[in-house]
Amino acid sequence: MKPKRKERLEKLLHEIEELIQHVLEWEEEYFEKIKQVHPKYSKSATNLVHYWALKSKKLNSLQRRLGNFGLSKLSESEPHIMASLQTTRAILFNMLGENCEFSKHKLSFKNSRKLRRNNAKSLLGYRSKGRRTRIMVTLPTSASEDYKLVYNLIKNGMNCARINCAHDTAEEWQKMVDHVRNASERLRKKCKISMDLGGPKIRTGAIAKDAKIIKLERSKDTLGNVNKPINLFFGESQSDELDIPHIPLKNFKQNAVNEGDFLFFEDSHFKKRKIEVKKISKFGFIGEIRKTTLFETGLPIKIDENNFFIIGELDEKKKPIYLRENDTLIIKKKQIEGKRAKISPETGEIITPAFISCTAPEIFSMVKIEDPILFDDGEIEGIIKNIDSNEMKILITKVSDKIGKLKSDKGINFPKSDIHLPSLSEKDKRDLKFVLKNSNVIDMSFVNRPQDVSELLKILDDANLDRKMGLILKIETQTGVDNIVDIILEAMKIYPVGVMIARGDLAVETGWDKIGRIQEELLSICKASHLTSIWATQVLENLAKKGIPARAEISDTVIASSADCIMLNKGPYIIRAINLLTTILKNLKKHSMALKPSQD
Repeated sequence: MKPKRKERLEKLLHEIEELIQHVLEWEEEYFEKIKQVHPKYSKSATNLVHYWALKSKKLNSLQRRLGNFGLSKLSESEPHIMASLQTTRAILFNMLGENCEFSKHKLSFKNSRKLRRNNAKSLLGYRSKGRRTRIMVTLPTSASEDYKLVYNLIKNGMNCARINCAHDTAEEWQKMVDHVRNASERLRKKCKISMDLGGPKIRTGAIAKDAKIIKLERSKDTLGNVNKPINLFFGESQSDELDIPHIPLKNFKQNAVNEGDFLFFEDSHFKKRKIEVKKISKFGFIGEIRKTTLFETGLPIKIDENNFFIIGELDEKKKPIYLRENDTLIIKKKQIEGKRAKISPETGEIITPAFISCTAPEIFSMVKIEDPILFDDGEIEGIIKNIDSNEMKILITKVSDKIGKLKSDKGINFPKSDIHLPSLSEKDKRDLKFVLKNSNVIDMSFVNRPQDVSELLKILDDANLDRKMGLILKIETQTGVDNIVDIILEAMKIYPVGVMIARGDLAVETGWDKIGRIQEELLSICKASHLTSIWATQVLENLAKKGIPARAEISDTVIASSADCIMLNKGPYIIRAINLLTTILKNLKKHSMALKPSQD
């Protein structure tokens, strides 16, 4: 053997032996926590610690040099860390001409795969024929009355039905549970029931029914061209003979306008609009507009720089709070109905900014000035500019599509703040009574710390159930990602356990630039701990809601296939989504061992 080759091999062997010693030291450090896990997770917990020990090292150079010799680069070693290290060590010894037997491992390559399969089966039930990955579906409210829908979901491949406790009532949940059980029995297909506790989700409060708006849409032909303008009657009152919409005016003066004049105003979406005066009467005039317009009580219609009409009283409706960049939004600590900004008819400037409450007033003591705040899955972004005992002042920094529409019951995220709300709300604790009686699995939302899991485990222990209850940990925040190993080791005190990669809130909390890496990291951690992984949020969503998949959705589904389960959300085309997902998963399984994709 050439001296340089031998030297490189010896260096690799030394580094591998150092890694083995390193992971054994971490195993000793975590000994007490490993000892407390459920017996079925003993090997898995040890392997998870080994994996985390390797992650603490910079291995890029070592992996590249192992690959140069055609050896394993440890990149697929998550489920069996020690077996991979010791096997690589033995190969290096033999390459150096020293006889080294391949020893038996506590957790072999084969046994690690078996553990993962068994754990998935215990948590989510049997998989469907022809595919390894299970399918979970969130049941819509209509499933409580539509037995045929539930029947068809199970018939077409749903392995686990998810009921979201953030919506509907116990009465509707019971009907869903009964439909799942009856359909499962009739089809002779076992379908698990998973119930999702809402958790400490921070949401916007109610909005008052004070938006007095009429929306008038322009007519278009099949090519998208405007067929004809919209004719409206503007004035104090309207003759019944005119079969056109009426926009009341508070201060109409007959001699203020002439036929052919153009009047200008901004509608409630801040869109500049033009009205052409077509015909004048004693009580008003007929005007023509050529674009879709939202008329609102109190908006000014300018005659000239010094004169204007005021739109009169329209019907009250609940409408969103409209926000633009650089607007101010007030979050009230007190639970009062939100209102939109009050705008001066003379100048168009905001007199009183919009305000809204939030469902978790405790956060006022947990956030700081200049902390970012996000609404509605990041559709609206802002910065906290001031906080006092009663309200929080937000500067809106970014909105989607020029105008942000903030509605009630939309999520609020504080990605840079140290938010530590109780993991189980009072509602969750009430819902648990139903969940423990009727479901197979509890989905625990917004798991951030091991203590969150401890609280639920105590409730389960006190309940003294005569059957095993599965647990799914929903990881939705950066704090949850940072504490993931300790969270899993705490959850491993019961069996079985899974991890849901809840990409909706997770992407908002961690940042769009990081979500790709984080979701892959969570998949690797699930492999290392042999926990069942559930890939969730917006999988084939376009297909489920509109009937046609987006190209990016198909690519996303291929990546998702490495998880043990994929969750689909409700939609009118959900059966079509299940069928396409099943086809994709079966095709991937068929060619999974090929060196390259087959040309069918």
